[in-house]
Amino acid sequence: MTDELKDLAAALRATPPADPAARAQAIALAMKNFDALQGSPAAPRPIAEPRRPGFLNGARNMLKSLTSRPALAATTSIAALAFGLVVVLPIIDRPLPQSVTPQAELASEPAATAQDAVEDAAVPEAVISQAAPPVRDQLAPDITMKRALAPEMASPIVAMPEVSVMPPPARTEAFANEDPNPVRITAESPVSTFSVDVDTASYAVVRSSLNAGELPDPAAVRIEEMVNYFPYAYPAPETDPFRASLSTMATPWNPGTRLVQIALQGRVPALADRPALNLVFLIDTSGSMDEPNKLPLLKQSLRLLLGQLRPEDQVAIVAYAGSAGEVLPPTQARDSDKILNALDNLGAGGATAGAEGLALAYQVARGMTETGEVSRILLATDGDFNVGVSDPEGLEAYVAKNRDSAYLSVLGFGRGNLDDATMQALAQNGNGTAAYIDTLAEAQKTLVDQLTGALFPIADDVKIQVEWNPAQVAEYRLIGYETRALAREDFNNDRVDAGEIGAGHQVTALYEITPPDSPALRNDPLRYGTAAQATGSPELGFLRVRYKAPGSDTSTLMETPITDAPATDDARFAAAIAGFGQLLQGSTYLNDWGWDQAIALASANRGTDAFGYRSEAVTLMRLAQSLSDQ
Repeated sequence: MTDELKDLAAALRATPPADPAARAQAIALAMKNFDALQGSPAAPRPIAEPRRPGFLNGARNMLKSLTSRPALAATTSIAALAFGLVVVLPIIDRPLPQSVTPQAELASEPAATAQDAVEDAAVPEAVISQAAPPVRDQLAPDITMKRALAPEMASPIVAMPEVSVMPPPARTEAFANEDPNPVRITAESPVSTFSVDVDTASYAVVRSSLNAGELPDPAAVRIEEMVNYFPYAYPAPETDPFRASLSTMATPWNPGTRLVQIALQGRVPALADRPALNLVFLIDTSGSMDEPNKLPLLKQSLRLLLGQLRPEDQVAIVAYAGSAGEVLPPTQARDSDKILNALDNLGAGGATAGAEGLALAYQVARGMTETGEVSRILLATDGDFNVGVSDPEGLEAYVAKNRDSAYLSVLGFGRGNLDDATMQALAQNGNGTAAYIDTLAEAQKTLVDQLTGALFPIADDVKIQVEWNPAQVAEYRLIGYETRALAREDFNNDRVDAGEIGAGHQVTALYEITPPDSPALRNDPLRYGTAAQATGSPELGFLRVRYKAPGSDTSTLMETPITDAPATDDARFAAAIAGFGQLLQGSTYLNDWGWDQAIALASANRGTDAFGYRSEAVTLMRLAQSLSDQ
């Protein structure tokens, strides 16, 4: 470094104390330059070098005239003071009386000026603390800028317009659920009847909430849909549409009770035996779908599905928003470019004419169907039906009346106004399934890995009925299936609708049972009642399953006794997921069993986890535990 630079650096580090007289002179010079640059001079300014008004430009011109090393050292404090003025001026605010609006304030003080506004403004402490030491010593917090601006700078205060901050959109989500099943006394009510359910929407909704950093609404938790989300290694049927398997184990959260697992495994027909498929995409293009996780994700999801269709399968597209229209007439899947172009051209906007869209979709499906073919309507929506028949009961009746012409499945997208209740009503009454798509990976699972189950039924109106032996089971509780409960007499009534099982589908149900001599009994014996008589049978109960072949009006009955059988890793993992759901619901049946136990049970029984679904469940449990501790 040269001697001159060293001297300059030393001079800058050793800034001389500020001289009050010099400071006043510097301020006056700065204001003079500032005033000189305001407005336009009388003579035209050169275009090549326009002069820009402003305090910084005035200060810059002032500093240009000070070029020697001593002058640079002498003006260090002045530059810092000028910086303080520049920072202070834009943030000055004149407080308003609480009872006066900005407009009223402006009207009542027409002579208010910028000079008045800064008269009592103090130099902020933040500016003082960041100034050079000599300047900081001079600028004490109690120094005010009295009349810092010249009178000729005075200008009226312009009140800023009031800014209306839009609140975040209200959540209008509605979920289909009922109160958890109670513990029942076998001697009083030995029979339990329900419809099967292969939907998985609840698990994906729970995952969506947890990944968004919040615990799900307890009403969104349907335990049977969480348990049925996962694939299990159940034995496959040989000739029948499905096969039942049973197991028992100690209840993880109550050592005085046992868990009985009832599992159904659907048959998977050979691909060559699959009937021709007619698929109608019924796509919600209303304004509420204009979000990245709705219509754009919907398009990506349906692209995945198209890759699984055979060339001779047919696809049609119906869109609805305010009114419904056929976007794509029936087109063979081999013409994929035409189908993809129709998808890509869809845009969101307008109200939601769901009923009109359904009517057109059924009409298109009927026109596509020939003998021996399968027709499916795949409704993709956020469930916000607000035009036409918008109440769930009206939609239920309409769909039930038309389900013979085409099965209706529902894919839900997005959160905020997700109408899960309507989606469940449509799927259950349309002989279809309901799923929620929150990621493209979920679309892969639902529309690629499990496509045959979602689109090709092997059994209709499947009902389960369990009769418990009171000599072996004093109390029992069905975990989940609250929205699928049936009356005892409905089991033998073939006119009562129930759930469908698709090719390869699995159904899992869990009962918690209590032996007669267990200390875990929740009910005292009746004073005037009679104790259940021992029958000598080791059976815990008796399982009956009714189902119809697709298109048939008459059901077939399957029966098998329920006895003790060793539980598998699959059964224990299913129990962990049932505990997961009950923890999210705030169940009163778990005693002191909590998140640590649920995580340990699921982790120990993940088994073969080819696609990582079970590992993801453990991660979600850990996330739910953290959110529960907040």
